Amino acid sequence: MAAKILANLIVMGSGILARAFVQAYRQALTNASKSGVAQETIQNSVRRASKVMTEQEARQILGVTAETPWEEIVKKYDALFERNAQTGSFYLQSKVHRAKERLETLYQSKGQDARS
Repeated sequence: MAAKILANLIVMGSGILARAFVQAYRQALTNASKSGVAQETIQNSVRRASKVMTEQEARQILGVTAETPWEEIVKKYDALFERNAQTGSFYLQSKVHRAKERLETLYQSKGQDARS
């Protein structure tokens, strides 16, 4: 008899806790959507998933502006690539190379000579 009452209390208690948890979770989602946290999280996830370098990032890496001619970009690329080859930073060397590739496609689409 005592075991049956104890089992009944455990089942009812866990049901109450489960409902409270679901209600708290729904409230947390509502609060997150109101404050923009959910949207920001989605945008950050999309940004992280995207491996494509932007034009602005490529220009920052190479230290050039939109008005910089292609020949100057190639000179900067060569200097940075060689400097990182000497210091052994493969990561930076890769970033420099990807930046040049990104700007190269941009200059080719504009019809400028972007071959090196």
